[in-house]
Amino acid sequence: MILVENTSASSNFIRNIIIDDLETKKVDEIVTRFPPEPNGYLHIGHAKSICLNFELAKEFKGKAFLRFDDTNPTKEEQEYVESIKEDVKWLGFDWDELFFASNYFEEMYERAVLLIKKGKAYVCDLSAEQMREYRGTLTQTGKESPFRNRTVEENLELFERMRKGEFADGEKVLRAKIDMTSPNMNMRDPVLYRISHSTHHNTGDTWCIYPMYDYAHPLEDAIEGVTHSICTLEFEDHRPLYDWVVAETEMKHVPHQYEFARLNLTQTVMSKRKLKQLVDENIVDGWDDPRMPTISGLRRRGFTPESIRTFAREIGVARSYSVVDSKMLDHFIREDLKLKAPRTMGVVKPLKVVITNYPEGQVEWLEAEINPENPEMGSRMIPFTREIYVEQDDFMENPPSKYFRLFPGNEVRLKHAYFIKCNEVIKDEDGNVVELHCTYDPETKSGSGFTGRKVKGTLHWVDATHAVSAEFRLYEPLILDVEEEEGKTFLDYMNPSSLEILQGFVEPNMTEAKPQDKFQFFRHGYFNVDPKHTTAEKLVFNLIVSLKSSFDPTKK
Repeated sequence: MILVENTSASSNFIRNIIIDDLETKKVDEIVTRFPPEPNGYLHIGHAKSICLNFELAKEFKGKAFLRFDDTNPTKEEQEYVESIKEDVKWLGFDWDELFFASNYFEEMYERAVLLIKKGKAYVCDLSAEQMREYRGTLTQTGKESPFRNRTVEENLELFERMRKGEFADGEKVLRAKIDMTSPNMNMRDPVLYRISHSTHHNTGDTWCIYPMYDYAHPLEDAIEGVTHSICTLEFEDHRPLYDWVVAETEMKHVPHQYEFARLNLTQTVMSKRKLKQLVDENIVDGWDDPRMPTISGLRRRGFTPESIRTFAREIGVARSYSVVDSKMLDHFIREDLKLKAPRTMGVVKPLKVVITNYPEGQVEWLEAEINPENPEMGSRMIPFTREIYVEQDDFMENPPSKYFRLFPGNEVRLKHAYFIKCNEVIKDEDGNVVELHCTYDPETKSGSGFTGRKVKGTLHWVDATHAVSAEFRLYEPLILDVEEEEGKTFLDYMNPSSLEILQGFVEPNMTEAKPQDKFQFFRHGYFNVDPKHTTAEKLVFNLIVSLKSSFDPTKK
């Protein structure tokens, strides 16, 4: 029996493999790693991998490493390194060791020399285009490079000269000598090293040749003693090459690769390349734009690490391709915030209401619960005066049947306050409604026990005298939910309504709100104080998620 730390963990095929490996003594200790390439910010798909690797290590009392696969200096930056470290820690995880692939460049080079000496690698002068032609297709075998049979001595000399910087970018590569007739395209003499006269974020200008991912990755796992190298399904066809590299370079430790289906979410983009395009073309407000599926974007929008971890666990780990409804992620942030977030009132499209029979100059302080689902959070006091703001959408001059909000002659309840009745509509020169004149019934104060009559509509409001100006940023999915057409790119499906910015008001106690504070605005949804645009003079709220959804989390 294997004793684990988290007995409530949901089962999956990788977890079952680990249990079997421990019980059969195939391994003594579990070692996993999260190995991002620092060429962009992490997204929600990476969060699934982070949770899987770190939680498996914790459950089986093993180790989990954070390793940067930094083998491509033309795309990698220190900014991305720092953002990835921040995201992993924010999600609630810490690594046992921090590694960089670039720290192994010397050993990787020596292992490549070993391959050359064994006749398993050669320097090739074919251009990238020529190599594609020689490689063949899925139905046609490849052709051997005319440079494939260079002598060991010649290859060693050329490879050393490559390292010394004697050749231009693309002039030569080092290739594995495997099998140009293999049905697996990855085994047709893949490139192991290419020349790139680029400054590396970690090693500077020490190197001008860099290992390819398929060569470097298995060596990194072997060097670090990783037992279960967990990656996504697109690397399944790369596994024979992974095993070949480990075996032919004669690594002492032999790791094993296991693949699972990557996370695909509806109505968003899950490609680092496409996300970078959105940033580079200023289509979004940076990597942390709240519409982005990046971890930094979700954090800025107001998602909590707890909600993302729960989401990652609940979607499960499988080998079959599937698409997860983005509403499932919304479900878990609602569940996480419903007992945590204070309730308050905010008006996003203000319409002034003058309560004509309320004494001028009088201020009444009304008690309101902070969170009715969590009474321990206590109560707050909100001011009430002659003038208030309600939502423009809560008034119609000529309403349809079964409209229970404000209209001429109708009576509604103000949340935590009184019944008011609309008596007069004030319009501007263009005929737009700019103000309502109402009367209130002092006998109907909330909490007074009044039972004289009932009303069907309850409106939220903000006192106009004490109101605090605020900006509200309302979000919809980044991508339209429409049928894709051939010949179009993801940019053709960008949602033009993905962001709506409104100017409104909130309760006066919100002056104490700080960036990343979260609230539930009555009837609107959960909001987060934006950490990027909020200032001492201006509150900005991001809509995290609406209050209700038809999504059923039991139907995955």
